[in-house]
Amino acid sequence: MTLKKFIVIVLDGFGIGAMDDAKTARPGDEKANTLRSILRDFPDLKLPNLEALGLMNAFGSESNCMKFSPQANYGKSELKHFGADTFMGHQEIMGTLPKKPDVHPFQEKVDVVADHLRKNGHKVDIIERQGLRYVLCDDYVTVADNLEADLGMCYNVTAPLDYMPFEKECEIAQLVREVVTVGRVIVFGGTGNTMDDLWNAEEIKDGRFIGIASAKSKSYEQGYQCLHLGYGVDKNVQAPTILTNAGIPVTLIGKVADIVANDGGKSISCVPTAECLEHTIREYKAMETGFICTNVQETDLAGHSQSSKTYKEILEIADVGIGQLKNMLTEDDILLVMADHGNDPDIGHSKHTRECVPLLLYKKGVHGKKLGKRASLSDVGASVCDYFHVKAPENGKSFLDRLEAAD
Repeated sequence: MTLKKFIVIVLDGFGIGAMDDAKTARPGDEKANTLRSILRDFPDLKLPNLEALGLMNAFGSESNCMKFSPQANYGKSELKHFGADTFMGHQEIMGTLPKKPDVHPFQEKVDVVADHLRKNGHKVDIIERQGLRYVLCDDYVTVADNLEADLGMCYNVTAPLDYMPFEKECEIAQLVREVVTVGRVIVFGGTGNTMDDLWNAEEIKDGRFIGIASAKSKSYEQGYQCLHLGYGVDKNVQAPTILTNAGIPVTLIGKVADIVANDGGKSISCVPTAECLEHTIREYKAMETGFICTNVQETDLAGHSQSSKTYKEILEIADVGIGQLKNMLTEDDILLVMADHGNDPDIGHSKHTRECVPLLLYKKGVHGKKLGKRASLSDVGASVCDYFHVKAPENGKSFLDRLEAAD
């Protein structure tokens, strides 16, 4: 058996220009271009390794210090998921076919959630404040609106974990997920806090949304655990599960470790960019064969903070680590650098932007191949599965045939 590895580095939020549908799908995002904004603010930015991998080729123009690379294998991808979301972006990368979620306050689902929980043997109380209602399950689990994301997009399932084991809380959240159609059900909790802390964190927004403010609940302070349950997401049709079921090792590093199911593999949570890439190199060296996916979250955080300066500095750190990793690869390995959406630091708001993302592929001895414009991020998961000769994920088309095409 050939000992080969496929490594994907996701520079979170590193878009290269608005998607064609941005004007109607996310009005205002038609002006978004994360890389262009950074280059406008820092025209002398130099990212030698990303440049060699074909960053400017995928971007479509050159800058003061970065030029097209004739040897690069490159393309770009649209987002098939609705909006511009890190969680759904990574589910899509792994091969999920995105379903369009609904957006509405938890008020519209209180009764159906309560009934479903009761039918499954749980004690349910309805909490009512100022005419708004939410669910209390088994005395310690609240089910209500998420107040941190765009209102109506997510519901939170929250509990103090000294009184309610996280595994039991997740079982309740799975039941909630079965009967709601918003994009995410987020189940989390911490230790050291009590129900009084949750009650004190209760908030109402816009007169229609009621929930437990995450930070005020003290859930983050000690023993924090969290699981995101996406709409239409089935881990069994995603690349990590398919690969591990076939006996192929999988390691997820960075934020992807927190949001993608990897029951049979290894998941390493971390945020600092240098640390994420150090873990990637260490896992590459230790792994005989397998799939590694690393999310560099600090690029996205720079976009949220609307700081092109911080974004530039994080890209420079990432570029060094990517270069170190690239130099270690054998002829049997593939490295793919990409993103999951945009996060233009200069667009005037702190939200993600609906942009195409680069696909920069390196395989020793393969040069000048064009991956084209892909319709879905799932083409990555499909290509990974194709490379290891296992069954395809739910969604996506492999681009490995482009590497074998005549020049």
